[in-house]
Amino acid sequence: MSKVVAITGAARGIGLATARALKARGATVVIGDIDDAAVREAGASLGVEALAVDVVSRASFTDFLDQAEGTAGRLDVLINNAGIMPIGPVTGESDADTRRCIDVNVHGVMLGTKLALDRMLPRGRGHVINIASLAGVLPTPGLALYNASKAAVVAFTEATRLEVQGRGVHVSAVLPTFTNTELIAGTRSPKGGTNCEPEEVAAAVAQLIGRPRPQTVVPRRLGAQIRLGTLFPDRLKQAISRRYGLDTIFLDYDPEARKNYDARIRSC
Repeated sequence: MSKVVAITGAARGIGLATARALKARGATVVIGDIDDAAVREAGASLGVEALAVDVVSRASFTDFLDQAEGTAGRLDVLINNAGIMPIGPVTGESDADTRRCIDVNVHGVMLGTKLALDRMLPRGRGHVINIASLAGVLPTPGLALYNASKAAVVAFTEATRLEVQGRGVHVSAVLPTFTNTELIAGTRSPKGGTNCEPEEVAAAVAQLIGRPRPQTVVPRRLGAQIRLGTLFPDRLKQAISRRYGLDTIFLDYDPEARKNYDARIRSC
């Protein structure tokens, strides 16, 4: 894979796993994160260029892409991965958490997409991949804010894809299920289910780069189930949610286990 790839939110989790997977496949990778120390440590461990970036700032994001291209060459792929996940009752979500979640998860993706398209469309090639979530199509109690942000990413990505199709540039969304990263700290897995690993999402991203599609669900087997589920009546959907414990996972959680994560996303 002889491509130049920039990844945001790559100091840890899915972003870091994706950087590792793409580098192993021959890509030239540049990673960015708002946590300067963590991203530089990650870059050193992988042997890739690592830069600080605040995805809600046009100046910072532009500088990140400028430096990435200055170091690695013309950008082939931008992976908008940076995101945060506050959880809990909607009435308990602070206004500050709401603004920060929408800023990072929605505005950051929109900004990155626009900045990348400004570079890619004149060249007639490129690929923007936005890391959304199954939460964007499966509203869940205790996850209203995150649901809303990821639903926006899904809709924005698809509308943008349709707008630029036929001009040599691909725009895709990746929708992972529960993935073992800090975002789900203090929660439990759905009954009878197992969480994805970041490496599974990374492998799906690598496949998407090799064979662009509008959208991919991780794991792929859930895609058909999700599409079928949209046809179910509300009463059946809620019964299924209760069966798997999805109605309480993000309401009945361990705040102590999430303390470090919550503090980090609120201090950025």
